[in-house]
Amino acid sequence: MSLQAAEFFAELRIPFANSTVVGNTYFATPILGSPLRLRIDLSQSIHADTYGGLHVAVVHADRGQLDAVTLSFVDHGTFHRRDEATATRPNAKRYGTFDKYHRPGQPPWEGAITTGLREAIEKYTTIWFPGAWTAALPNRTTGRTAHTQPIPPPHRSGTRVR
Repeated sequence: MSLQAAEFFAELRIPFANSTVVGNTYFATPILGSPLRLRIDLSQSIHADTYGGLHVAVVHADRGQLDAVTLSFVDHGTFHRRDEATATRPNAKRYGTFDKYHRPGQPPWEGAITTGLREAIEKYTTIWFPGAWTAALPNRTTGRTAHTQPIPPPHRSGTRVR
């Protein structure tokens, strides 16, 4: 069964336009022209085909990995509600994790709340890629007009009367 990693990373809403998902890994160039890249992998747990978090790394195009951090799903409350609702206890295989198997029509990470992970990724990338996160966010005023009065109809000669 498919893990659907591209959909998982899409749910995180990481705003970098220059990005792609290959296999279970998200790659991005947050600052165009920079040799620094962002790489996010699903982090394996001790159980086969089971993921317990994200491995976030900054990679230099020539020098390789410069820094990395692992963000666990448990530490960021990703599956807290799901585990609480299903009475899944710590030390259980499914606690704070997801695997590649899932119910039909549902993603493998069903019940995940990704807000904590997204905030942690934003904080981490702000250190290595200052300004890239906010520069990549869409302008919230796009499509809005500053006009408070309707535009007058065109005059017969084709110019507007003000």
